Amino acid sequence: MPVISSTHIVIMNLWVYGLLALWTLLGVGLSPLASGYLRLRYRWSTDRIVRHLIWLYGRGWLLLISPFIDFKRDGLGDEEVPDGCVFVINHLSFFDTYFMGALPHSDVTFAVRSWPFKMFWYRFFMRMANYLEVEEQGWQQTTEQGIQILNKGGSVLFFPEGHRSRDGQLQRFYSGAFQLAVASGRPIVPLCISGTGVLLPPGRKSLHPASVRLRILPPVSVESFQHEGGHLQLRKQVKGLMAQTLAEMSSSAESALVKGR
Repeated sequence: MPVISSTHIVIMNLWVYGLLALWTLLGVGLSPLASGYLRLRYRWSTDRIVRHLIWLYGRGWLLLISPFIDFKRDGLGDEEVPDGCVFVINHLSFFDTYFMGALPHSDVTFAVRSWPFKMFWYRFFMRMANYLEVEEQGWQQTTEQGIQILNKGGSVLFFPEGHRSRDGQLQRFYSGAFQLAVASGRPIVPLCISGTGVLLPPGRKSLHPASVRLRILPPVSVESFQHEGGHLQLRKQVKGLMAQTLAEMSSSAESALVKGR
């Protein structure tokens, strides 16, 4: 493994945090103009517009970190990822959400806990995007709102662990995403991300260079889970698929590291 100097890390943090602040300010400043254009061009609703702008914000993030992060997305191609699905992804870092700018569709509503809504610089846009605040809304309201989004062709993304993993291993999955998928009849699309725990793990503020991989797995149909307790079986199956994929990704990364020595 190449030795990364402290100077390199300092430069990375000045570059990324500095440009991220500028990108955020620019995005906020241009959002009214961009919203007006998208409304006139596509006749989108306000929440749909804001979700697209957040997706573009993530795309910009991918560009500004590119000098320090080796990022690749693999698995399903753009045309293979269905509209109106329920995404589930493992959670390693605060910046996991930023890498969702690599998803092929911009109409993605995040289902999140309450604490992200406390960040005033994001709260307004999260409310406007109609994000699901799962801790405050409760299951019934989350389901109703989620089904409305799915019926309009949008997707909903969950972090089923509910919090960032501190050891890199999959934690216990909550059932919300799987209950919504079964209730709506929409497929689950598992996402597996690796490397963001090196970039910025819980408890650290300093960014480090990393190789980040995002793999999109084939959709899992919920047709055979339409029975009492079916969402629990679905949860178990999807978690098993993700655990196996993450193990394969880890093994491939270790093999590439050995070959690079």
